[in-house]
Amino acid sequence: MLKGIETGDPRAVAVVDESRYIQHNPLTREGNIGLAELFKRLAQTSPRVEVVRVFEDGDYVFAHTDYDFNEVEVGFEVFRFEDGRAVEHWDNLQPKAPGPNASGHTMLDGPTGAADLDRTEENRECVRAFIGDVLVNRRFDQLERYVVAGGYLEHNPSMEDGIAALRQSLANPEPARRYDTVHRILAEGNFVLSVSEGSLGGVHSSFYDLFRLADGMIVEHWDTTEEVPPRSEWVNENGKF
Repeated sequence: MLKGIETGDPRAVAVVDESRYIQHNPLTREGNIGLAELFKRLAQTSPRVEVVRVFEDGDYVFAHTDYDFNEVEVGFEVFRFEDGRAVEHWDNLQPKAPGPNASGHTMLDGPTGAADLDRTEENRECVRAFIGDVLVNRRFDQLERYVVAGGYLEHNPSMEDGIAALRQSLANPEPARRYDTVHRILAEGNFVLSVSEGSLGGVHSSFYDLFRLADGMIVEHWDTTEEVPPRSEWVNENGKF
């Protein structure tokens, strides 16, 4: 379905159950027809779609994507399935940084395949606790409980490797990054995606954070941040989250 963006072929969205499909991108029309219209329009711009990572968590599939259509963007796509067909969709897009960050990492490079499948729930709960303690409650003194002391890798274009740099970035008041609500935590093995709501520099924002864990600790992080459009611009009634 995602590759169908390149071709504009409406058959690419046949996996969607039109009668039950719930669209959470505020700027995309509801249902199968809305997606077909979107794909047709995007195909006129010679788009490129690369799915860099894709994971499964029960009825959910979440993907990390590299897009070049309206603009070059990095995205996270989340689909919920029933009876083998997609019935619900969320996403989060951010303009792609033109080059690596200060530590030499891009927004997309790094490991792509899930491991440690027997530790999925343990890793999910580690990230859940980290988001609550450190990001929502801003207890930066608790970072060492969740993030590896040496060798932490950071893919955010404005951040650097290492736990000290992470602490400094999270505590930086300009622009202030505030996490208020955790809506969803999806996991497969050593990869965990959290979907959160808050603000960046006072702007209502959606935060998608992908973590890789090893031995119960966070060792790598990718993310996208997107402004939540004002209600007056929505073309469906389902909300971002």
